Amino acid sequence: MDKIISGKNISLTDEGFLKDFAQWDKDIADALAAENQIVLTPRHWEVLTYIQNEFKNDVPLSIRKIGKSGIVDIKEFYQLFPVAPLKTATKIAGVPKPVSCI
Repeated sequence: MDKIISGKNISLTDEGFLKDFAQWDKDIADALAAENQIVLTPRHWEVLTYIQNEFKNDVPLSIRKIGKSGIVDIKEFYQLFPVAPLKTATKIAGVPKPVSCI
């Protein structure tokens, strides 16, 4: 499905994940975060950058992996992204839904 986000026509999956990472930018991240009732802070951006780097390096993501990353522990990860943290964070980061997400 296509959706206008921050004035741009973006292609999304049925679950709201970007189909093309190249379409992602910070304005889109802010808009996706707002849809999830999240205001992005510098701490959020650290986590999002980590997720994007892992994606670019073809590293599979899981909550456990993020918790062991040294970037954020699991408790803080849940505080930053309270509802479905891995699914929400990857969606905002513009990367595909991780296999470990239901």
